[in-house]
Amino acid sequence: MENTIPHRVYDFLKNFPPFNLLGREVLLKIAGQAIVLYRRPEELVFRQGDEPGTHFYIVREGAVQLLRETNGESVLIEQCDEGDLFGLRPLLASDQYALTARVSEETLLYAIQVETFRQLLESNPKVAFYLATNYAVSAGDRYKGYKPSLFLEKDKLTDSSFSLLEVQSLEKSKDPVTCLPGTPVREAAAIMSAREVGSIIIVNEQFAPVGIVTDKDLRKKVATGEVPLDRPVSAIMSSPVVTVGPNITVADVQIEMVKHRINHLCVTEDGTNASRVAGVLSEHDLMVMQGNNPAILVREVRRCNDAAGLRQVRERSEELLKKYIYQEVSISFISTVMTEVNDEIIKRAVALAESEMDKEGHARPAAGYCWLALGSEGREEQLLRTDQDNALLFANVPAAELEPTRAYYLKLAGKVTEALHQVGFEYCPGDMMASNPKWCLSLDEWKKQFSEWIIEPSPKAVMLCTIFFDYRPVYGDGSLTEELTRHIFDAIAEQSIFLSFLSKDALQNPPPLTFFRNFVVESSGEHKNEFDIKSRAMMPLADAARVLILNARVAKVNNTFRRFEKLAELEPSNKELFEQAADAYEILIRYRALQGLRNHDSGRYFDPSELAKMERINLRNCFQPIKDLQSLLRTRFQLSFMG
Repeated sequence: MENTIPHRVYDFLKNFPPFNLLGREVLLKIAGQAIVLYRRPEELVFRQGDEPGTHFYIVREGAVQLLRETNGESVLIEQCDEGDLFGLRPLLASDQYALTARVSEETLLYAIQVETFRQLLESNPKVAFYLATNYAVSAGDRYKGYKPSLFLEKDKLTDSSFSLLEVQSLEKSKDPVTCLPGTPVREAAAIMSAREVGSIIIVNEQFAPVGIVTDKDLRKKVATGEVPLDRPVSAIMSSPVVTVGPNITVADVQIEMVKHRINHLCVTEDGTNASRVAGVLSEHDLMVMQGNNPAILVREVRRCNDAAGLRQVRERSEELLKKYIYQEVSISFISTVMTEVNDEIIKRAVALAESEMDKEGHARPAAGYCWLALGSEGREEQLLRTDQDNALLFANVPAAELEPTRAYYLKLAGKVTEALHQVGFEYCPGDMMASNPKWCLSLDEWKKQFSEWIIEPSPKAVMLCTIFFDYRPVYGDGSLTEELTRHIFDAIAEQSIFLSFLSKDALQNPPPLTFFRNFVVESSGEHKNEFDIKSRAMMPLADAARVLILNARVAKVNNTFRRFEKLAELEPSNKELFEQAADAYEILIRYRALQGLRNHDSGRYFDPSELAKMERINLRNCFQPIKDLQSLLRTRFQLSFMG
């Protein structure tokens, strides 16, 4: 009779990394050697400082706490539940256990032989890489070698319709238009007209290309009378033909067309002009294939004449976002692309509003202005369409002109925010928009406002600073923001305690220790039992980066992970922490975008129970740099003295 215990172990292990990366026979062997252990609450599996054992463990049922013992005190480092591995020290290092493992409730464990498993690592590099990445010997090594592909579950992401344009194979014309060299020009032109194509390939008897005639040739050589219509088409063809193979990519096509200064390529069976014609690629084909190319989207935005057109382009940009996310393109690149598209939409919305104001007879004020993006768009992190956060800054004017000037810009801002709403950017629930008179101010008024927040940092003032300190000029006179930034830095220098208040606010959301049952979910309200990735993970990182970059007096670096990269340059002693924080923030942005695309929303809330184990582990890894950064803030800004 077949032993059912190994098969039960196998059925469990196959659902969790890294065992899910192993073949069935290999995993059955491991399962057959596994030991099933029952442990009562408070029992120790091993103690910190013990010599490494012969097995590591995976929790089948129950929970195990991992504790660091220092000076007689135990600090909870992590809590392991179903599917979690622990006790990997003998597999990854030759020294003693670094933590104590204590059972916190009735628990079943599977003990896996270290030697048996170690033998598998050489022939299973994915397993080795997984262990090295997610269970590094030291906390400082946790992110080294991290690859986004380990973060995202492939079964959830695979979609054959998504492929990057830069490496996408172009589909050649299935029925290329051809003729023989002796065909009269008149007949060749008639064939092109009937087939509605812009070129015709001239072939020999073996159907190999010997030349090409395009609309341009007909215009320059025939329409001018230079070559009669009854002459053979060989008299006007371009030869030799530039040929490419059937698996040509968009990048290859672009290179070939630029290199040869041509608009058509002939596709042949083997890529040479000695084989049969298989198709033709034109510049038009390339443009069609690149319909969601960022440059083309930006160009289309500039041609839009209403909000409906802008909305269509923004929706197409989200299709581009899907491609980038699913192909694991770097978040730095994705955020740059999406910011460019969003900025162009904002610029076009403002320009259309200005034109509408002109048509309505509103005289433009002499004072210039600047449209400011705030929040995630100000930080160049708005991948999905969320609510609006913006403001308007206009140049100083004489007292008599202040209110008329403000009235014009408030009306303009109202048209812009309405257009952006139609594009799909919801109105800000807190009315943090340029259409609000509070946030449509002259330069002196903005200076006064920031000074008040800095000198009297009430909780509300600090909260507003976390929004407005991420301002970024998008349209208009950017020099106005440069003067405002200088004023802010000067004000902070005179009131250094302000950064301590800002730092204290950055500690309001301590990071979760781990995903353990309902430990990190919202306890009430619309999103009860959901995890708020924005407030619990992203904003603590963004808030810390903002405080530290202000303290360093660095301007024009708003993006959170770029702030951390800059801080890593400025503070070599904390370089590793800042790099970890930047990596963690990129992972969180990617995951939020992925959740938003899956659920057709902002991606802010999701149910942790729906996470795959790999996703839980990698999100958990993002929490450690938050904890370390908050510890840094406490020390640097002496927050222990603030109560």
